[in-house]
Amino acid sequence: MSHTGLVLANEGFHPPGPIEFFLPDFTGKSWNQGGYDPLLTKASALLVLGAILAFGLLFLTGRRGSIVPSRRQYLGEQAYGLVRNGIAQDVIGTRVYQKYVPLLVSLFFFVLFNNLFGIVPVLQFTPFSRVNFAYGLALLVWVVYNGVGIADKGLGGYLKHATVPSGVPWPMLFLLVPLEFLSNILVRPLTLSLRLFANMFAGHLLLVLFSTGGAYLLIHATGNVVLKPAGLLAFALGIAIGFLEVIVATLQAYVFTLLTALYISGSLASEH
Repeated sequence: MSHTGLVLANEGFHPPGPIEFFLPDFTGKSWNQGGYDPLLTKASALLVLGAILAFGLLFLTGRRGSIVPSRRQYLGEQAYGLVRNGIAQDVIGTRVYQKYVPLLVSLFFFVLFNNLFGIVPVLQFTPFSRVNFAYGLALLVWVVYNGVGIADKGLGGYLKHATVPSGVPWPMLFLLVPLEFLSNILVRPLTLSLRLFANMFAGHLLLVLFSTGGAYLLIHATGNVVLKPAGLLAFALGIAIGFLEVIVATLQAYVFTLLTALYISGSLASEH
């Protein structure tokens, strides 16, 4: 506290932290408050909403197709083509990519909508800033690409494909096989989920920091002429970060889908 009687910016201001990601459910109670374990939190409801919106977009833009597309059909075709041609076909290959297009398209728009919730008024939260949701989605991808490899090569053949590099002297295999197993089988879902979680977590935390900090400086901070302009600057930075979050949200949805396609392609490859 200042000895001159000035009210400083940190007086009464509680900076955002991990508690910002533990939202109350629709009864107003928070997780583990007095032993309370909510069944459906806002974050869980947003995940369901994201799935509904992804389905709705693809359904509405894909129904009643015509040779001369409407604006709605054109939008759907461009969005679908981005994943179908730019990810599935280019990464998995023209021979077998078509069967994986529905999965990749669904993943892309599901992640995209949930990421964009963080900048939507009233919602203002992205579920994948909670690491457990990112883990769950990465686990689904892990089951898919390992299942694809096992179905294509058999369990023994897939494990050999994933862990035994070709053209390596056999004494080196004692070192490389455990490393390959760790990298290709165990670590991939962790890195896939943490990449998505870390970006969404940081973005949400920055938005909360600049919005609450700017509001505090404008409303409560007194005694220094620079505090009010600093509050305005904080709001301006918050708006800029909001626009940046649109880019980050889209990029992370693309990267998550791209890596999923790469993992599927690796499981189907004829050589390790």
